[in-house]
Amino acid sequence: MVKKFAYLMLLLVILLTACSPDAAETPAVELTEEATQSTIEEDPEVSIEGDRMPCSTIYGYETTAETDQYQAVVDQQPPVTEDDWIYGNPDAPITVVEYEDFQCPACPGFSLSIKQLINDFPNAIRVVFRHLPLPSIHDKAYISSMAAEAAGAQGKFWEMHDILYINQQAWTGLPENEFVDWVKGQAETLGLDLEQFEKDLFDEEARAELEATTEARLAMGLHYTPFVVVNDRVWRESKPNLYGLIGIYEFDGYQECPPWVIEEGKSYLARLNTSVGEIEINLFADVAPLAVNSFVFLAQDGWFDEVYFHRVVEGFVAQAGDPSGIGAVGPGYTFANETDNELSYDRAGLVGMANAGVNTNGSQFFITLAPTTDLDGGYTIFGEVTEASLAVLDKIALRDPQTAVDFSNATQILSIDIIEN
Repeated sequence: MVKKFAYLMLLLVILLTACSPDAAETPAVELTEEATQSTIEEDPEVSIEGDRMPCSTIYGYETTAETDQYQAVVDQQPPVTEDDWIYGNPDAPITVVEYEDFQCPACPGFSLSIKQLINDFPNAIRVVFRHLPLPSIHDKAYISSMAAEAAGAQGKFWEMHDILYINQQAWTGLPENEFVDWVKGQAETLGLDLEQFEKDLFDEEARAELEATTEARLAMGLHYTPFVVVNDRVWRESKPNLYGLIGIYEFDGYQECPPWVIEEGKSYLARLNTSVGEIEINLFADVAPLAVNSFVFLAQDGWFDEVYFHRVVEGFVAQAGDPSGIGAVGPGYTFANETDNELSYDRAGLVGMANAGVNTNGSQFFITLAPTTDLDGGYTIFGEVTEASLAVLDKIALRDPQTAVDFSNATQILSIDIIEN
């Protein structure tokens, strides 16, 4: 069942610069469909042997020394408890822990995007907020954290969280006394007891506890914000991949590489049974065995059933393969590009793997609607629509995922049959 989503813009790329007292400790923070770098070898020599095709699983990626260093810091952090600020399903299989500073300009985009992701996938994700104010670079780091805590004491932590982030540019340059006036006005709009709010805002014992906790976290090596942990693993370079995890837990994806389901010397045809007619595709198992094997495996397992062509651009491509319909969710694994050949997107009807960078192929694929040779070399070609089916491509409904409000007019893949010869 495909859901409707209101916040599509976050789902492709949000590139932020993290906040750190030391510029040398400042990494890039990305929220993307897949990591833009991969340890998978591009265009590997592939032989159909063994039980499973080569791929990178959700936790099967190589780490750097820096990542290992931060993971050691994560391992020292206390487990999530009911004393933490938790948003979302408390029993969700994906836990995102954010260590953040309300004055850090990198934090609002990430934190608000994760909250929206939770709203879109309420059963799959929960977020845990932990304070990491950086007073050496942000003059209102502590007082803004205290404001959120003061609102939280009256049951409005997440409401104040959103207010502080959404309006960050309005208050970050204010002197502290003016910020206090501003945040008291926000507390009033939330219906808080202002006398109690102000008392909690300047609570000396709570402030001392916040400062002590912050100093301890900094001493352990939490050097930047947002510092993100996903399922007890430090989140660096979009790994572990959030959309792969959503694919696993929300859409019954895969934590292992697919088994080999194709055989050498055999040919394969895919028949896409769609809401506008049948589209038959000859699959190129000889030149793209990884892509073909993954596609056949997913088709036979029902991954593509009732999936929409979520992105259809006239004169360019028709794209599908994401069961959520947002164009970001994958099956939980990725595999290498297979582009070391003479194939070209020089005509309509070529079928290629969509990706978010080299070697990040998953389940999304596209069909060219016209020659698109600009895609050559970057996207694996693994099939071609038969001549008899080309006319059906003209019936696929155009759709812009950034403006479409639902899938009422979208073309749907009902099922895919695989014919082996």
